[in-house]
Amino acid sequence: MSESDGYPRVSAEGAGSLLFDVAGAVFDQSRQERIWTLAEALKGLAGVLETAPGMNNLMVVFDPLRLDPDVLQAKLLAGWEKAEAGHSRARLVEISVVYGGPGGADLAEVAEAKGMTPRALVELHAAPVYSVAAVGAMPGFVYLSGLDPKLAISRRAVPCMGVPEGSVIIGGAQAGIMPLTAPSGWHILGHTDFHLFDPSRSQPAALRPGDKIRFVPKEILA
Repeated sequence: MSESDGYPRVSAEGAGSLLFDVAGAVFDQSRQERIWTLAEALKGLAGVLETAPGMNNLMVVFDPLRLDPDVLQAKLLAGWEKAEAGHSRARLVEISVVYGGPGGADLAEVAEAKGMTPRALVELHAAPVYSVAAVGAMPGFVYLSGLDPKLAISRRAVPCMGVPEGSVIIGGAQAGIMPLTAPSGWHILGHTDFHLFDPSRSQPAALRPGDKIRFVPKEILA
């Protein structure tokens, strides 16, 4: 990796966290897989409290009384050079979706904006095998890479309030699923009964980085 690429970039996010950023203009799946590898490797480093992969970036929370930030930065840079793509823990999860209707209020609008029928849009949305690039923003929320570029769409300038749990959404070049009812500027294509987050489970978040997702159309409502 050359310095002209502009990455990796390391910045302090307060006294006890560093952001390691390798994001370019376009999301890169191989970089994301290396981020996952790096995050796993750093979990065993004394003083590291948490590693949180984002979209082509990694937040590392640490105890500054046990780990010097300069030492951590050096570990990040050295670990990045060694990190390889590939993620052996990947699971394939099929998620049933009812597209359109009350639970997919934006399907017709997005289809019209894209110059296609709602059914054609559903076919494009359900065709890829998505990858869980990151989990965050809200408990259990998944950022999914793999959206067909034809479906990329700007997020709403004014978020919708109270987007329901289970809403299957797209925004920018990404797809996602709402783990709870909350405001969102993403566009709602459908609804699933799959529960992404349950605090009573031993693993509250149902999905983890590296998992593969396939949306299975159950029904398309006008």
